[in-house]
Amino acid sequence: MNSSTKKLYVIDLGLTKFQDTWDLQKKLVNLRFQSKIPDSLIITEHEPIITIGRGVRKNKLLVSNKDLLEKKIDIFKIEYGGNITIYVPGQVVAYPIIDLTTRGKDLHQYLRSLENVVISTLKEMGLNATTRKGITDIWVNNHKLASISMAVSRWISYHGLALNVDVDLEYYKLIDPDGIARFAFGSISSMLGKNVKTEDVRKMLIDNFARIFGYQIENVKDIESLLAKSAVS
Repeated sequence: MNSSTKKLYVIDLGLTKFQDTWDLQKKLVNLRFQSKIPDSLIITEHEPIITIGRGVRKNKLLVSNKDLLEKKIDIFKIEYGGNITIYVPGQVVAYPIIDLTTRGKDLHQYLRSLENVVISTLKEMGLNATTRKGITDIWVNNHKLASISMAVSRWISYHGLALNVDVDLEYYKLIDPDGIARFAFGSISSMLGKNVKTEDVRKMLIDNFARIFGYQIENVKDIESLLAKSAVS
């Protein structure tokens, strides 16, 4: 399924607002569908925000909108049917924009590959990570370290994964994701007992993504020029 000659655009945005990156994903999905860009990977961290999927009950948010306003945390209603999720600085967030028609339209295998990217990255950090039956997330010692949520438009993937590197775990007291309330959240830093920098983990995750999916990396520094060039090509 993989080919080492395939090009992967890697777009490292640093700290962003969720809405801005969401808009960029939509643009890249459209360009990928038109074959104007190769498969791409957005890497970012988000300012604090809670995303709520279509099927999430209101009681999964454990604080009031007033409390969120005081904490300067936004809410974003997302189109996929998944869970309630919180994004905060100190995570590595990855959004693959991939044409799944070149991978047999196999969503199951795609999700397993995403899990393996995270598991391999954590292994490099000295952590033994696992999955749980029926839950597409990553765990270390009964602590959830990464969440995976995906969506597909015309067989182009978007959304992706968020890996806790060095986050304030108090944020997770604001939400109650379905099915995992009995488990604690964790981070690479909390598991290792030392502060770990997100920039170090970003590189590992990108390299593991390229290896597992079979890509050659091309870093994109000027996203505006890319969008403008692709729009007229």
